[in-house]
Amino acid sequence: MIDFDFEALRRIGLNNTIISRLAETSASASGSQLCRITEYQRDRITLHDGIAEFPARALPRLLAEIPLCVGDWVIAETNSFGEVWISQRLSPMNQITRADSPPIASNIDTALLVMGLDGDFNLRRLERYLALISGAEITPLIILSKPDISSDVEEKIAALNARIPPGTDYLLVNGTAPESVAQLESWLGAGQTICLLGSSGAGKSTLTNALTGTGQATGGVRDGDNRGRHTTTARSMHICLSGACIIDTPGLRSLSPETLSAAFDDIESLARDCQFRDCHHDGEPGCAVAGHVDPDRLRNYHKLQREVRRNQQTASERIAERNKWKSLMKSAAARSKQKRS
Repeated sequence: MIDFDFEALRRIGLNNTIISRLAETSASASGSQLCRITEYQRDRITLHDGIAEFPARALPRLLAEIPLCVGDWVIAETNSFGEVWISQRLSPMNQITRADSPPIASNIDTALLVMGLDGDFNLRRLERYLALISGAEITPLIILSKPDISSDVEEKIAALNARIPPGTDYLLVNGTAPESVAQLESWLGAGQTICLLGSSGAGKSTLTNALTGTGQATGGVRDGDNRGRHTTTARSMHICLSGACIIDTPGLRSLSPETLSAAFDDIESLARDCQFRDCHHDGEPGCAVAGHVDPDRLRNYHKLQREVRRNQQTASERIAERNKWKSLMKSAAARSKQKRS
């Protein structure tokens, strides 16, 4: 029999969908508990039972079968020595994943995509995050941080509106001003789980502090390029003052083919009308994409396509491709030298 207190667990995100997943488990040990992972880094796992957090370890056979992550709902059992072991994981409602690493976070209601309006402003990177979220079928909300210290705000917002998919919401939020952070109330209901995604220095930790009333370390940005100092190095879940749960994450990179297709479905939809099936949308005759899509968005799409192909390559394939390009460059250099002589 699995012990759980619905009212206590609801404050850390329990809902009817998760409860229905309990039928898939086979826990029978006395004292089995339903808990949620609030921190996971290497061999360190922290669980929450709705009342308090405590350390736990995962059974080796479970880790061999399923990669765990922050936000997972699990079944925990306590042995005769008082040690807490995770024996099962409930199937997640959704999961943010990358192509080349373990999952990032599970069971998310809304993803806050944080981007600074200072030197952090980068629409190509934002499209990368939108791709990750679209692939996981999670609702995105773009947070434009640092509006109080940024210039050209109106121009940047115009550029944003020209690039993001229709219907994508965004807010200008100063993480150090309570009245500005209050705009997020509609997304922070009790039991809701939100996940922060963004580059280092975008203001994720500052926003987390404002929402939770805690004091996570925050860092400035480097002079000149506004790059962050990686104050968040591990994924962790916190409880907001409103009763919602918030998962903060380090910066992210890699994509999969599915997430790329979901985020650039406008390009792929137009591509069906191209004259040639293998059209690269780069000057070919009869292209239905070029001229209808922002050129920089199209360049970013090509760049992310190349990244996806690299992610799918094996180590030997990467070496072979690198050697191929080295050979081509040497041949080009030899021809150039021959022409000059």
